[in-house]
Amino acid sequence: MTSRRSYGSKALLILAYVCAISTSTVARPSPLPGRVVVKRVPQFGWNLGFHLQIDGRSVATIAQGHDYDSWLPAGRHLLTVVTASYAGLPWPTSTIVNVEPGRTYVFTAMWDSNLIFLSPSGVSLTPGKLWELRAH
Repeated sequence: MTSRRSYGSKALLILAYVCAISTSTVARPSPLPGRVVVKRVPQFGWNLGFHLQIDGRSVATIAQGHDYDSWLPAGRHLLTVVTASYAGLPWPTSTIVNVEPGRTYVFTAMWDSNLIFLSPSGVSLTPGKLWELRAH
């Protein structure tokens, strides 16, 4: 009779342990990442490429016909672009993006007047904003 009672209490203890573990994992949902896409405008230049850095770490060199598409954890990130193949465009520029879980952020890499920069899709930059980007 003791072995039945011992078996029953062990089974109950294991069941309680499994329930405790499963509730602790359900209580802490992991945040979803956001998606970041960087494209090139067609008139960027056939012989121009650029380096893309995210939070100071090089992630890609983007040449003609290529884009960057990746997931980033939610939070604030610094995207920096600098030319890879032309010495006349020396200034890197940076853009801050606050990634929200599940959202997609699309940027287009452009160059104008010796300045390479990322423009959020659907947003045109004023000359003042271009000058501000040049200072970074």
